[in-house]
Amino acid sequence: MNEHAIESIRRVRIAWPLAALCALQTPLCPAASPAMRDAATHEQLAEQWSKTQQDDPMKLLPAAQGKDPAGKPPQDLLSQSDILSFGGMATLVPKHAILLIPKAMAERTRFAAGSTLLGWAEFYARNRGWITTVEVSREQAEGLEPLAADVSKRFSDAPNLVVATYQGGPISVLPPKAPRPATATLTENTKP
Repeated sequence: MNEHAIESIRRVRIAWPLAALCALQTPLCPAASPAMRDAATHEQLAEQWSKTQQDDPMKLLPAAQGKDPAGKPPQDLLSQSDILSFGGMATLVPKHAILLIPKAMAERTRFAAGSTLLGWAEFYARNRGWITTVEVSREQAEGLEPLAADVSKRFSDAPNLVVATYQGGPISVLPPKAPRPATATLTENTKP
C-alpha cells in the first residue's frame, strides 16, 4: 500500500468512532412536527393596529412648554457645508473642516456645473494627490485643545488643501476656546 492509502485508513479509523459517538448523543425519537396555524386576516391586523393606537402612552403626556433646546434648526445641508470639486466630481465637507486652502486650490472649493456628487471616502480616494488630511481628536475639534504646533507648522507651507478628519471622516474644527482662568484657592498656613 502507498502512504496515501494508509493515511486515509487512519483517518477513517479515527473519524468512525467519533461519528458513532455523535449519533448516540442525538435523540432517537423524531423531532416534533411544527404546529400549523392560519395567517392573520386584514381585519385582525387592522383591529390590532387600532388597539395599539388607542393605548399610545405618548398621547397621555402634556405638550412640551418653553423654548426648543436644539435652538434654530439648520436651513439646509449646503449652508452647513463647504464644497470640494475637481475633475467632474464634487463632495461636501462640514464648514470649518478645511484648515488650509492654498491660492492655487481656491477654485476647487466651488461647485463646478455638471459635477457628480460623491461621498467623502470615494472623492478623497480619487483626489489624494492634492488633498492632505490631518487627524484631529474630538477635543481639538470642539476647540478645547489647540492643534499641535508641529502639525500647524507642517501644513502652513503645504501646497495641498488640508482637511481635518476624525476617524477618517471630515470634521469641523472650532477655534480654540480661551482657557478658563484658574481659580485661586486660599490655603491657610496652619503651623502648630
